[in-house]
Amino acid sequence: MASVKTKITRQKPDAARTTARNYEKALKNGVRMAGMMVRATAVQSITNGSPSGIIYEKYNPRRTHTASSPGNPPAADTGYLHSNIHFVLDSDGLGASVESRAYYSEALEFGTSRMQARPFLQPAIEENRPKIKQLMANLAKGAN
Repeated sequence: MASVKTKITRQKPDAARTTARNYEKALKNGVRMAGMMVRATAVQSITNGSPSGIIYEKYNPRRTHTASSPGNPPAADTGYLHSNIHFVLDSDGLGASVESRAYYSEALEFGTSRMQARPFLQPAIEENRPKIKQLMANLAKGAN
């Protein structure tokens, strides 16, 4: 004759709350890490990029500058652009943005009628997209 055994265990009342809290903490950590990765990649593309465009003299202060060619990240000159790239975490910690606050950022990222784009933010997002997906998947597994 077949038998069926059952066992009833009582779970702690706040086990579900603890699990939800741990998951949210892991998610917030993942959002923070993802934003910092994108910011770091954008800054690195500007500071470590290989200038490949025209060479010209700039004044105030006087210096020679090698510009980037269209489609490549802008070449660092004074450091103003990459020092004005900021990672901003949403107030709830569940979202973030990477912003460039240099007044000419939009012209570089998207181009103008007189200059082709030298994107640095969108390529940073695309480069990190697979890493971010994997990071979030790993965090989700670890929070369970």
